[in-house]
Amino acid sequence: MPRSAPIRRSAAALLLSGTLLVTTTACGGDDDPAASAAATPSASFEQQKLAKTRFVANAGLAAGATYQWIVKPYRAGKFKKGADGQKFAVVKAGLAGAFAYNRLKAAVNNAKGDALLSKAVAPLTAGIESLKDLGTKLRTGEATEADVGSLEGVINNVKDAGKSAGAPVTDKVPSLAQLGG
Repeated sequence: MPRSAPIRRSAAALLLSGTLLVTTTACGGDDDPAASAAATPSASFEQQKLAKTRFVANAGLAAGATYQWIVKPYRAGKFKKGADGQKFAVVKAGLAGAFAYNRLKAAVNNAKGDALLSKAVAPLTAGIESLKDLGTKLRTGEATEADVGSLEGVINNVKDAGKSAGAPVTDKVPSLAQLGG
């Protein structure tokens, strides 16, 4: 009989969670203009608050992917012809380059929600755009030290801009599944 108490608690917690989910979903569909006007100041505050958080998350993923799947293998000589695991390293680097570009673009869009962050990141847009074809260059094995260096420079500039705006970015290595998805 001692095992039935945890089962009852789990069932009660599940029932309560489901009830809360249904209740909040049902309450969210209010089309009353007065209600949405009252929610605007809070919504814009939350949007700005989350802008920094999203910026940090996206920039961290870009930085982690860049270091783990491009810079580190490149410096270890994994991209050279005949190197052990060269093809797999090149494919991973190509995916990481495309992923990093995508996350950096998302980080810049997130930065637009915060006044200080948008001023710090705005000058970096051209540098991020210059990375557009890096994923293809890495995947085909045409990337040079200059390409890898420019990617690393852009990542460091984004990290510095975030730090100066009060949003320090730390590397977060994405999984291979995240790179491909």
